[in-house]
Amino acid sequence: MATNTIARSQHKENFLNPIWKANPLFILLLGTCPALGVTTTVENAIGMGILFTFVLVGSSVLVSLLRKIIPEEIETPAFILIIATFVTIVKMLSEAFLPELYSGLGVFISLLVVNCIVLGRAEAFAKKNGVLDSLLDALGNGVGYLLAITSIALIREILGTGTITFGAVFTFLPKIVLPILKFDGVDLSIPLFAKPAGAFIVFGVIEAIIGVFTLRKAEKEAAAKREAILAAQKAKAAALAAEKAKTAEAAGKEDK
Repeated sequence: MATNTIARSQHKENFLNPIWKANPLFILLLGTCPALGVTTTVENAIGMGILFTFVLVGSSVLVSLLRKIIPEEIETPAFILIIATFVTIVKMLSEAFLPELYSGLGVFISLLVVNCIVLGRAEAFAKKNGVLDSLLDALGNGVGYLLAITSIALIREILGTGTITFGAVFTFLPKIVLPILKFDGVDLSIPLFAKPAGAFIVFGVIEAIIGVFTLRKAEKEAAAKREAILAAQKAKAAALAAEKAKTAEAAGKEDK
């Protein structure tokens, strides 16, 4: 029973940890340039996040299945070959069924072959763990990456164009343009945020906010530890004082 509880807790951590505590983009800062390159629109970011997750899950599961078969000397080339296979699949599927997404993402789909997150999870986790753990780890990293690039794209699209558009890339959806910063002939958008420089600005601000919250959390934890240490020291001093008082009292009774 206890073993099952520990296993479930580990599975939960494998999935949730990459989403928040060890987000591959916001916390580990992996693959930042390709990530920022696809955040021109929310639809592009969502599409890339889905393709990325498919490649990551497929390659991690296959690497985990073959981890005892692949010789150590050729691990990295074998992992790249596995990843390239799944990248080829998503390229063919996106080009056939979502040509607008394929055109919008361009070379960034092909660059998934050498994406440090995908290859890193294969080498650091999938080759050392079972299929279920590797699947959950890949899903967690995929979801974390998707949330990260979508949040950047949302800010960039609103600030850069003043609108949010749906249906331009995912053509199976009705096209909807939501004016956020455009109303009554007034355009409050800032075109800079639609350009590459805007991606770095947004990313930098988000990282600064995360840094502030992380620092405050660390300070609170440090303060709590100091208080706990002081409380323990006071309790120890009180115990020693009480013991000395008892010893002195006992010595006084013996003298009498």
